[in-house]
Amino acid sequence: MPDQAAALPRATGRVKSFVTLALVAALFVVAFGQTKFNLGALFTGASDFFRFFGRLTPDLTALPQIWPPLLQTIQIAYVATIIGAVIAIPLVFLASANTAVDPVSMWLARTLLTVLRSIPDLLWAALFVAVLGLGALPGVVALTLFSIGVLAKLGSETVESIDPGPLEALKAVGAGRNRTIVFAVVPQIAATMVSYMLYVFEINVRASVVIGFVGAGGIGVLLQTYMNFFDYPGLGALILVIFIVVLAIDGLSVWARSRLI
Repeated sequence: MPDQAAALPRATGRVKSFVTLALVAALFVVAFGQTKFNLGALFTGASDFFRFFGRLTPDLTALPQIWPPLLQTIQIAYVATIIGAVIAIPLVFLASANTAVDPVSMWLARTLLTVLRSIPDLLWAALFVAVLGLGALPGVVALTLFSIGVLAKLGSETVESIDPGPLEALKAVGAGRNRTIVFAVVPQIAATMVSYMLYVFEINVRASVVIGFVGAGGIGVLLQTYMNFFDYPGLGALILVIFIVVLAIDGLSVWARSRLI
C-alpha cells in the first residue's frame, strides 16, 4: 500500500507534464500554420537577401552627417534612463509587499506599472509625437515611461527577495518605514538596482534608434531618410556605426554589471 500511495503522485506528475507538453506542441502547430511560416520561402529569397546587402557598402563620407543624430540618440537614452530611475525608486518600495504603505497603495502602484509596461515604447513615442511634435522630447518622454515600468518592476521583485532579517530587526526596535528602507533595504539592493539601470540604458539605446521612425528624434530619423531615398551606401555606413556603438555600450555595461554584482 505505501508503494502504491507513493507511485500515485509520480504518475499524476507525469500525466501533467505530458498534457503540458502536448498543449505547447499543439499551440505551436496552430501558430506555425496561421503565421504561414515557410522555410522554403526563406531559402528561395536568400539570393535577393545577399544581393540587397551587397548594396550596403558603407559610404564613409556620410559619417559627418551621422555623428550629430547618433549623439542625440545616446543622449535620449541616457536622459530617459536617469529620469526614469529617479521616478521608479519610490514606486519600487510602494509596489513591494514587504515595504508597501498599505495593500491599496501597493495595488495602485502595481497597476500603474502594469499599464506602463503594457504599452510598447514605439507606441508611446507615436502618441507623444502627436502631442508634443517632432523631435527628441517625445522620445525622451516615451523611453522615460518605459524605463519607469521596467526598473520599478525589476526593483520590486528584488526588494521582495531580500533577506528579511535586517527588516525585522529594525522594526523590532521601533524604526519607522523610511528608516527601515534606508538602512535595511537599500544596502541590499543598491548594486542590483545600478545593474538594472545599466541594462535599461542598453535597451533604451537600441529603442531610441527605432522610435526615430515615428519622428521621436535620434538617428532613426536619418535611417528612415536614407531608406526613403534609397541611399544604400549611406544606410550601410549608418548601420555599421549603430552596430559598433551598441556593441561597445553592451560590452561596457556587461563589464560594469559584473563588477557590481
